[in-house]
Amino acid sequence: MIDKTAPAGRPVVAIVDAYSSARCLAPLFRERGFDCVHVRSAAIAPPAYERSFRPQDFTADIVHGGDAAQTAAAVAGHGPVCLLPGIESGVELADVLSEALGLRTNGTALSTARRDKYRMLETVREAGVPAVGQILATDLGTLLDWYTKADGRVVLKPVKSAGNDGIHFCDDAGQVRAAFAALIGTDSALGARNRAVLAQEYLVGGEYIVNTVSLDGRHHVTDIWRMHHISANGVRDLGVSAVLLPRHGADQDALAAYTCRVLDALGVRNGPAHSELKLTPQGPRLIETAARACGADLHVPVKAAIGESQLEWTVDAYTDPGRFLARWDEGYELAGHAGLVNMVSPADGTLRDYPRMAELRGLDSFHDIALNVRPGSRIHRSVDDWTYPMRVYLVHETPNTVLHDILTAHYLDGEGFYDIV
Repeated sequence: MIDKTAPAGRPVVAIVDAYSSARCLAPLFRERGFDCVHVRSAAIAPPAYERSFRPQDFTADIVHGGDAAQTAAAVAGHGPVCLLPGIESGVELADVLSEALGLRTNGTALSTARRDKYRMLETVREAGVPAVGQILATDLGTLLDWYTKADGRVVLKPVKSAGNDGIHFCDDAGQVRAAFAALIGTDSALGARNRAVLAQEYLVGGEYIVNTVSLDGRHHVTDIWRMHHISANGVRDLGVSAVLLPRHGADQDALAAYTCRVLDALGVRNGPAHSELKLTPQGPRLIETAARACGADLHVPVKAAIGESQLEWTVDAYTDPGRFLARWDEGYELAGHAGLVNMVSPADGTLRDYPRMAELRGLDSFHDIALNVRPGSRIHRSVDDWTYPMRVYLVHETPNTVLHDILTAHYLDGEGFYDIV
C-alpha cells in the first residue's frame, strides 16, 4: 500500500478502481481541495486498464484482499467524506464500502442487479419498466430451446463485462451454438469467469447513450449521444461513431424519462451512471446501465461542447450538493457540437505507421485524439471497444461540419490508413 502524507485538514475522497476515464476524477477532486485515496478491487487490474492508472493523484493505494471489513477499516483510517466507483469492476465493492462507512451510497440491496446484466433487466421488468426478452443459460440445450421460440436475431453476451466484450449476434442455431461455445467457461474482459451465457432478443432501432449523475435520487442528464454502427470485421453492429445531441427533443425526452425509470428501478440514487439504450418502434428499451462514469473519454468532447461533463457533475454531487440540487433539473445547452469516431483496424500485425494521420488531424472539427496503438506496437483487427486503434474527438460550432468530418474520417479509415506488417 502506498501511503503519502496529505496536507493537514484537507478532506478525502475514496475512489475504487480509478482506471480508464475515471482516472480523470482525482485531479478534479483535488482542484476542489480534496485529497484522494485509491482502492483496488483486486491486486492486479485488468491489463487494458492498468496502464491508465495515475498513482501520483492519490495519497494512498489500498488493495482489497477479499475481506470487506478489513478494507473498510483501512479506508476509514483516511476519514473519507465520500466513496465512489471508477470503472465497472469497482461498482460492487464501492457499494459495500460506502454503505459500511455510512457515506452517501447506492447501498448493497440491488448491487447484483447493477452488475449482473440478466438480473439487471429482470429487476427493471419487475419494476414495470418495459424490457427485452432474455434467458440465462448454463447449458446449450436450454439455450437452443429458448432460441426456437425467439423471433429472429438474438444476442449472446457475458453476464458481467464491459466495453462490448464477447457480444455475438446470431441469426441461426449454428451461430447460437458457436457463440455459446466461445463464451461458456472463458473469462470476460474484466476477468470474471463466464459460467453462464446471457441471450437476449435483438432490439431493432437506433442506439443511444444517456449519461447521468444522481444525488439522493435526483437524476441529472449530462449528455445524450446517438450512436452509428456498421458491419465490419465479422461484427454486425460495430460502433464506429456518435454525435452529441441537444438535451431536448422528442427522442431525447423519451430516452431521458425512460432512463430515469431504469435508475430508480436499479436503486441508482447517487453518483454517475452510463446507460445504453435502443429506441425501438415500441419505445426506448434498455441494453444495459452501468453505475459509474462513462468510458471512452467522452467527457473530453462533452466539456468542450457544453462546458461541463459528467465528471464535473459527479464532483459537484459529492463535494457541493447544494450547487447540484440548485440546478439538477436544468437541461444542458450546446455551445458547440461534438462527435466521436472510432477508427477500425482491418487486420492484426505490427503497426509501422498511420500514413494518412495528417489528413485526419486536418479536419475542420478535429479536437483531440486518444491513440491506443502507436507505431511500432501490436495492432489488432477491430471487433470491440478494446481493439479500436484510436478515438477521434470532433468539436465545432456547426453540426454539419461535425457530420461532414465524421463521414470523412470513415472514408479515410481502412487499409490505406494503416501500414501494418
